[in-house]
Amino acid sequence: MSGGLVEELQELRPPEEPRPDLPERDVRARRPLALDLLLRLRTLRRVARFATLAVLDGLAIFLAIFTALEFKRIVRSTSDVGVSLDQAGDLAPLAILVTVLLFMNAGLYADRAARPGFSRIIAALFQVTLVALVFSVVEGEDFRTFYIFYGTLAFALVYVSIFRYGFERLSGLALRAAGYRRRAVLVGSGSHIEAVAHALRAGASEVEPVGFISLTPLPSNGLEDLGSLDALDDHRGRIDEILIADPDFPQERAVELVDWCHRHDIRVRVAPSTMEILMDRVEFVPGQTLPLFELKPPVFDGIDWVVKRTFDFVGAALLLLALSPLLALMALAIKLSSRGPIIYRSLRPGIGGQPFACLKFRTMYDNADEIQAELEHRNEVGGALFKIRDDPRVTPVGRLLRRFSLDELPQLFNVLRGQMSLVGPRPLPLRDFERLDDWHRKRYLVLPGMTGLWQVSGRSELDFDELVRLDFLYLERWSVFLDLSILLQTIPAVVRAKGAW
Repeated sequence: MSGGLVEELQELRPPEEPRPDLPERDVRARRPLALDLLLRLRTLRRVARFATLAVLDGLAIFLAIFTALEFKRIVRSTSDVGVSLDQAGDLAPLAILVTVLLFMNAGLYADRAARPGFSRIIAALFQVTLVALVFSVVEGEDFRTFYIFYGTLAFALVYVSIFRYGFERLSGLALRAAGYRRRAVLVGSGSHIEAVAHALRAGASEVEPVGFISLTPLPSNGLEDLGSLDALDDHRGRIDEILIADPDFPQERAVELVDWCHRHDIRVRVAPSTMEILMDRVEFVPGQTLPLFELKPPVFDGIDWVVKRTFDFVGAALLLLALSPLLALMALAIKLSSRGPIIYRSLRPGIGGQPFACLKFRTMYDNADEIQAELEHRNEVGGALFKIRDDPRVTPVGRLLRRFSLDELPQLFNVLRGQMSLVGPRPLPLRDFERLDDWHRKRYLVLPGMTGLWQVSGRSELDFDELVRLDFLYLERWSVFLDLSILLQTIPAVVRAKGAW
């Protein structure tokens, strides 16, 4: 009887509906930590990366303290390596611990694609110095001078930068030898996709564009057309990054795309438009019926101007003192190799477009300006610039000086005079200035610089509009840390001589 009752109840039960397909697992969902460590091999890479960088940073801090102590003893003619090593051993543990903690907070141990550059390193080292100084004062340490802090900071900037640069280069070579590339899909409209793809190819980027999805028709450009956004699922296995390369990309689709990337553990990035760069300086204007935001001009005034001018003057004076033997040798080589003056005075627009004599070592024959018009048809750079790789006007000595940008060193005198800055938008010759569009001229709101983001981000390999946007980025985000970062990055950029012609 019980069996019959069960059968009757089963007949009364409503038929089961077919189970819907389970949604695809979201990579953001939590999983047990032990399982995560076992299943994800990247954990081992993260630990190895953190350990290697932390050891390099610790060694750099120890060497910075030791070098500062030993330098002081040498100046006093009482050098004793053993004493310096002992004192460095006493001071280093706390300094290394603070460094690692603050570097972690600054994201300096993140993976290769997300790890910040030199400007963040400089800012973090300043924080380390400040924390160490405050801790020492609170602990009642008595210092005749605070040399150990600023001396160590100076050497730490050098050592940490060198060690990390070496790590980036060696690890990059190893990854490239192993065939590692971050495969990216460019999303946007045709013209913007072309510009971003060109910039990635021109620089030594590890990002490899493997395809594009364009909202507007785009002619063949060597990249695979992946169709529409709905087709991304079919290509998910070969995508590491999505680059949104269009400031007018529809917001609704952007939200969907970002969510799709996060669900599938794909990094998504946005190439900034000029307006997005400008928005860094917006200031809310209260008391209006409509909320308004004012775009302030990116001029250096007040304390910013004092800090930057002091930095420029002191830096230029020290560089001239240190480089004076090299300057003398280059002047002699120019004088002996060809006729003409040693210094070439190029009339260029400065701040506000006011012309000034920009000093350079002469790298061309004496009649170079007279025959430039005859060479205009050979110009190899778009926009307002004029450059040709095998310029017949350049002397043999000048070619060597230009290769490593040594011809620019006399501009240190322009910096001392207040006509230029160590870092800023590069001054263009009058011929190029006259061909600028109106929106390009914003770069003349500040002093021109000896080096800038142009020099450390591709130099002559980028087209002119891209270079101007780099100037905008610098103007909107200026800080002493950014200037120091650009100066440090200029050295390897010059040594590599990439894009210098």
